[in-house]
Amino acid sequence: MQRSMALRSKLRSLVLHRNRVFCTSIVSTDPKTLPNSTEKTRAVLFHLRFEQNPDRILDICRSAALTPESHLDRIAYSKIVSKLRESNYPGIGDFIKESMDQIACKSERVLAHFIVLYGHARLAKDAVNLFDEMPALGVERDVKTLNSLLFACDLAGEYSEMRRVYLEFPRKYQLEPNLDTYNIALKGFCSSGSANEAHSILAEMERKSIRPNATTFATVIAGFYKEEKFESVGKIMELMKKYGIPPGISIYNVRIQSLCKLKRSTEAKALLDGILSRGMKPNSMTYSHLIYGFCREGNLEMAKSLFKDMVGRGFEPGVKCYFTMVYYLCEGGDFEVALAICEECLEKGWVPNFSTMKALVMGLVSIGKADVAKKIIQQVKGKFSRNTDTWVEIEEKIPS
Repeated sequence: MQRSMALRSKLRSLVLHRNRVFCTSIVSTDPKTLPNSTEKTRAVLFHLRFEQNPDRILDICRSAALTPESHLDRIAYSKIVSKLRESNYPGIGDFIKESMDQIACKSERVLAHFIVLYGHARLAKDAVNLFDEMPALGVERDVKTLNSLLFACDLAGEYSEMRRVYLEFPRKYQLEPNLDTYNIALKGFCSSGSANEAHSILAEMERKSIRPNATTFATVIAGFYKEEKFESVGKIMELMKKYGIPPGISIYNVRIQSLCKLKRSTEAKALLDGILSRGMKPNSMTYSHLIYGFCREGNLEMAKSLFKDMVGRGFEPGVKCYFTMVYYLCEGGDFEVALAICEECLEKGWVPNFSTMKALVMGLVSIGKADVAKKIIQQVKGKFSRNTDTWVEIEEKIPS
């Protein structure tokens, strides 16, 4: 037994070493060996999925020579900063500044990106400082960078700072807010439990002849639902009529999701029934929100019925919907249905997390399906090398 475990440990070390060598080579800064920039960034994103060591994360980033001019590279930067924040890395602000300093030709787009990165790092003060310093860096402030700053404050959860920026900076820097400015501010106020601020913002938009859009109203509706101000939701729905904006499926999805979050999924289902009776077409998100809501409330029969109806109407369940169903069905002890849905999921190349898969495997064993459980283990244990040893140990404990 000890020899077997030692051999598995050695094999696992070899796999990890191979992955590290591949990672180093794929992001090599030698121009002769570099793949194209898109492949390089995708390799970075792949390896970031599994890397937890902050120093290693920084090595991957630095060797990849990322640039915020590329959309995919901006995604990589955001992922890097998020992982550093999760690991409580103390030098995250220094990393962002170092990355910015390496860029010789700075533009409004580049600085807006770094302002947002400070938001991802929950360093709202640093984002404000960068906004203040823009002219010294040779870039004039504009409404786009103002919007980036508001967004950064929202990401950082610094709502008092966001309020200050929203109220003071347009006048201080002679910047005229646009629709995006108001939509970002509304999102921040609604996220922070101050949805009533929406009334004054909407009034200001009307005074300045800035027409709200569906995003404006969806944000406010979600905010009022979060605070359980249902009468205000009704008033916003009426206000949409004034502006000639029909409540499409995106608005109904917000209402359905909001009600499900409040554990009022039966009311949300009534909205779906109303949508169908009026000939409006729902979409996969409509069903996904309802399935999640009923699962959370323990009504697995309704969740299964909605899942069946969703597929029957030709809507493709997304990965989160599959994972939700498998997780809650296992929690509820319905392992056979969980297995059927999980098999569909695996056919698509989507693997639920380790704890969900372990619950399914152990549940199948408990209902006398040990052989099926072992087949599931064979399908998933090679997907993520860090869990291979654990799966082998679980498999050894399953009776033949």
